[in-house]
Amino acid sequence: MSVEKLKKVLSNELDDLKEKGTLKGKETIVSGVKRGDSEKGTRYFLLDYPGKEFIRLNSNSYLGMSIREEVIKAEEEAAEVYGAGPGAVRFISGTFKGHIDLENRLASFHGRESAMLFSSAYTTVMGTLAPLITDETIVISDELNHNCIINAIRLSRPKNKSIYKHLNMEGLEEEIKKTIGTCKRLIIVTDGIFSMRGDNAPLNVIMDIAKKYDSSFEENIIVVVDDSHGVGAFGKTGRGTEEYTGAKVDLLIATLGKGLGVNGGYVVGDSVITQYLREKAPFYIYSNPITPPEAAAALKALEILDSPVGIKLLEHLRNVTNRLTDGLVNLGYETIMSEHPVVPLMVRDTKKTADLVAYLKENGVLATGLNYPVVPKGDEEIRFQVCADHTENDIDYVLGVLKEYKQSRG
Repeated sequence: MSVEKLKKVLSNELDDLKEKGTLKGKETIVSGVKRGDSEKGTRYFLLDYPGKEFIRLNSNSYLGMSIREEVIKAEEEAAEVYGAGPGAVRFISGTFKGHIDLENRLASFHGRESAMLFSSAYTTVMGTLAPLITDETIVISDELNHNCIINAIRLSRPKNKSIYKHLNMEGLEEEIKKTIGTCKRLIIVTDGIFSMRGDNAPLNVIMDIAKKYDSSFEENIIVVVDDSHGVGAFGKTGRGTEEYTGAKVDLLIATLGKGLGVNGGYVVGDSVITQYLREKAPFYIYSNPITPPEAAAALKALEILDSPVGIKLLEHLRNVTNRLTDGLVNLGYETIMSEHPVVPLMVRDTKKTADLVAYLKENGVLATGLNYPVVPKGDEEIRFQVCADHTENDIDYVLGVLKEYKQSRG
């Protein structure tokens, strides 16, 4: 059967994206990795640029765990014992000892009763929110929440939803007041770290507000936080936005694929809730879990994070992050001040963003330009992501390139 009519419609949509400057286009293909040293950090090679080295400032492996020898060795050893994949979903025969060991360690790391693994953080958000949202549930969400939260709410079809202005706690409280007497269950959902900007939700304030109004709801106010960019990158010991703000939320979602450098996602919380999710979450029930080797690698990465080595990595990460942030300000660039290693360079123009990304690439720096609809119109930016395997020399080189760009463009 012909799909020519569909192809025409889709081609027109792609042409429209290209005209607007929002087409992602051809993917960058990494063809090699060269480990660094104290002077010169890890370098990457691209398929289309044979022999040319790149500093990667668009990776979310914040602690460089993905290329640590101990993590790689743990994955290889588990593959020798258990094979490459799980071969089944969890409730049939796809649960391996490594999954249980990792869940127990994650629960302990976050000070919770229970942890539950998913195949990714995106599916964790979808798989957690959907079963908990009923036709007697209202959801309140920050306006800049990640796409996974937005889609989870859409999929779940709550009784109602409301959006508060970014980080506006007065707005959040007003939205809560409006829902009193209209639903049994209220869910407040937010990112911990907002991945486009590097700023964080004031979880301590959110929890105080939730506790203030909790008694007004028959089935409680539940605060759900996706801290995928926080855990392993933020807070003195890498426990994320909870640690930074001194709060503990009801359900914490995070990833194994950023600070821990592997793959997968998880949620931690009360054991009754995770037991319920194991029975009700389709993204868990009907999808294979992360592989046993991935579980072993993530466990090793978590052990490193929760050790003096991890503390040193986090200290270095904060130092090189501050070096980049201060350097941008000194060069006259606009940024959003934060201790998190997502460092935005606000360009506020789609074409100028693309021009700067191209200039950086020409000079051996990989960075990501973010345009509408990924970010709101007027918030176009370069998102730099600093990692612990960057050196001070790496940061100084990038700042030098940015200085030259500014001079060349007047």
